[in-house]
Amino acid sequence: MPVSRSERLLALLQVLRRHRRPVSGVILAEQTGVSLRTLYRDIASLQSQGAMIEGEAGVGYVLKPGFMLPPMMFSEEELEALVLGSRWVNRSAEPRLAGAAADALAKIAAVLPEEMRETIESATLLVGPKRANEDKADVALIRKAIRTERILELHYSDEQGRISLRRVWPFALGYFEHIRMVMAWCELRRGFRHFRTDRIIDMTPHDERYPRRRSALMKEWREIEHVPIER
Repeated sequence: MPVSRSERLLALLQVLRRHRRPVSGVILAEQTGVSLRTLYRDIASLQSQGAMIEGEAGVGYVLKPGFMLPPMMFSEEELEALVLGSRWVNRSAEPRLAGAAADALAKIAAVLPEEMRETIESATLLVGPKRANEDKADVALIRKAIRTERILELHYSDEQGRISLRRVWPFALGYFEHIRMVMAWCELRRGFRHFRTDRIIDMTPHDERYPRRRSALMKEWREIEHVPIER
């Protein structure tokens, strides 16, 4: 089926967004399924429309931050993905994040053409009932500690109800079907551990920043095959 010019330009922008460094015209042409000549013409068209694409033939191209797509460029599948994601967060996340998901979708819907607003309002992708295990901890506070790379002090209960005091370096938060999990470096265990948020009795955030960067902890954690869950 022939692809329209607008769809082709959108596809090119999406490919450019995946690359943080200059990528050759040959690779861009392969990934968008066009000839090199058409690719150069499409890049020139996007540049004339305000897209900050830097580079040249033989060197490579990179899309600089700041170029926003008009909302009518969303495909039906992208709109359905936004609705499904928003509904899942609204059901599964803590109240503050759930509210943010609903607000974000409302902002998108407000600037969409009428027929696309109808796609959002009539979306038939549903999520299941809310999970059973409720958090004792303030998950919004955990997310803030992760963003600011601050140490958390936890009183944590195991399966037998025994409580231990932990100083941890939180770097990620996992949203699973029935539980949420904090990924952290535990000073007591001197290693990576996973902590269930429904077993955090209370916690104290510290102004002290943990000594390693969050990105470095995440990278090292991903290279480990198995990290124990503190049960």
